[in-house]
Amino acid sequence: MRYLQGGGLTGERQQFREELRLQAAERFARGEAGSVIAGDLRVSVRSVQRWRQAWDEGGPRALRSRRARHRCRG
Repeated sequence: MRYLQGGGLTGERQQFREELRLQAAERFARGEAGSVIAGDLRVSVRSVQRWRQAWDEGGPRALRSRRARHRCRG
């Protein structure tokens, strides 16, 4: 299940996660293995796989945090 507003993360934590994804993107460009990147960044291999797929499809821009969308419950 996905959560609104950045998965419940604070703005500071969202920024931290975005920085991790962008560090991973630099390493993708150098051809490093996903398991090595995951270990160094202390994230799951599956997360790195998802990030690499997004990076393959849309470049580093695809790894930037999305802005939270607010829904009006009226």
